[in-house]
Amino acid sequence: MTKKYSLLLIAASMVLLTGCPSVPTQAPVEDRSVPQPAAPVKAAPVEETKDKEGYYTVHKGDTLIRIAFDRGLNYRELAAWNNIANPDDIKVDQVLRLSPPEGVQITAVPTPPQIEKTPPPPRKSVPKGEKRPYSESAVAEMQKSDDRAEKPALVASLAPSPAPAPAPSPAASMSAEDRDLSWTWPSDGRVVAQFDEGKNKGIDIAGRAGQQVLAAERGKVMYAGSGIRGYGNLVIVKHSNSLLSAYAHNRAILVKEGQEVRRGQAIAEMGDSDTDTVKLHFEIRQQGKPVDPSKFLPNR
Repeated sequence: MTKKYSLLLIAASMVLLTGCPSVPTQAPVEDRSVPQPAAPVKAAPVEETKDKEGYYTVHKGDTLIRIAFDRGLNYRELAAWNNIANPDDIKVDQVLRLSPPEGVQITAVPTPPQIEKTPPPPRKSVPKGEKRPYSESAVAEMQKSDDRAEKPALVASLAPSPAPAPAPSPAASMSAEDRDLSWTWPSDGRVVAQFDEGKNKGIDIAGRAGQQVLAAERGKVMYAGSGIRGYGNLVIVKHSNSLLSAYAHNRAILVKEGQEVRRGQAIAEMGDSDTDTVKLHFEIRQQGKPVDPSKFLPNR
């Protein structure tokens, strides 16, 4: 009886197991065989790093006077070219033209190139043979004539080739107006700092407060003031279309803008404005670029 009861329990358990639904034991697997679209990458903005030729974009800290000085221009003319009523009122990212509007020249239409005809090769005239009776003297004379004909060619082949022309000197590249200028020292005193491109854009001359500062050459005052940081009371004199001179750190300025000055005329008094010692900082600029004043000043 007991054995039959155990068999019935086993059978009932089997019925219950087969009747229950199966439960999944694993999570569904995601199909990743299809590539997923990547997030779009935004291109970095392209920054304009170079000004268009003939124009300048104002940066933070710029002044119209400094922009003009670094390019050998008159700041008042630069203001007029850009319709700026107040030279002190320029804005960051403002684009300035560096030449007068009417200065644009119309390029002439080029003429078509001329086709050069190659001249025909010159014909060599060969003298007709002369019939002469055979003799030893006739043969010797003919050999001498052949030697004379070959000798010039031999001499030409042995002649040295002409030496290359020397490179033009800096003075040769200057205009006649610039070569006519005769420079003098802007002040007496010892040179305490020499020209060093990138570090010192001119020379520094030591002196005493109130000592006269002289115009190094005749010209017209294009600036007199203290609007350029690092130069103090500054005088700029324009001598030609490409050359100007600058006199910085003055105690007092004795000339006005637009004034014509002669060579050796007192234009300022030496001082220590915007510097720590009494000295004259003197520059010569060609097309706005600082050049070594010692190349222009006489020896002393």
